[in-house]
Amino acid sequence: MLSHLDFPQVLDDEYAGWLSPKIVEDFTAFADVCFREFGDRVSYWTTIDEPNVSALGSYDNALFAPGRCSNPFGITNCTVGNSTVEPYIAAHNMILAHASATRLYREKYQAAQKGGVGINVYSSWSYPMTNSDVDVEAAKRYLDFVFGWILEPLVSGDYPDVMKKNVGSRLPSFTKSQSQVVKGTVDFIGINHYYSMYVNDRPLDKGTRDYSADMSLYQRASKTIPGSSKNVPSSSQSDPEGLQYVLQYLTKAYGNLPIYVQENGKSI
Repeated sequence: MLSHLDFPQVLDDEYAGWLSPKIVEDFTAFADVCFREFGDRVSYWTTIDEPNVSALGSYDNALFAPGRCSNPFGITNCTVGNSTVEPYIAAHNMILAHASATRLYREKYQAAQKGGVGINVYSSWSYPMTNSDVDVEAAKRYLDFVFGWILEPLVSGDYPDVMKKNVGSRLPSFTKSQSQVVKGTVDFIGINHYYSMYVNDRPLDKGTRDYSADMSLYQRASKTIPGSSKNVPSSSQSDPEGLQYVLQYLTKAYGNLPIYVQENGKSI
């Protein structure tokens, strides 16, 4: 794992870390050192841990460093940041950085080291709260936002259509050349899986929105716990069957790529 929710303070001070495209070059240089020094002992490289969570925790709700957010979306009083756009910018640069590091490995090291490069995403399954068409669609939308946000560009070269529709201009676009660079740059998928959610459709807010509001759904840990528009992993229960559904879904949706369960257990 090259990056696990940590980031050099000096680079955050210099250019705001993952919010700047400058990170792509620096992350690739860091990966180059790791590939060179440890590649004789490491066969499977995971570039970034949970970009679908770290982008939110760092730039939407301020759960993680550098604690950027904007009211009313942060868990504390927000003093710097913009929750409506920064998580998408950060994740975009994470995708570009991953792709750059992967292509470097393939061009410079893979023939000799015979390894592969993947990425890790935080995983949860979604059950529709009812059998209504809108709730079934909400459950699919949940998967597009949780998995597709990161994996779809790395497999097909662009974000899921529903994200482009709901997020609009706040979602960065890939240029044609960037799309070609990121497409196909994942040798395996790593997942950290702990729980499943029950989801209801929710009308898309017309006002200022962050990622959770862009999902346009309510989610709950069980059918008996009141729904929320926010992620609620702390109150969720283990669901082994949900993990099976996730593995089946990812296999079908993303071209039968190898999948590694890198974290699993009971969410606390």
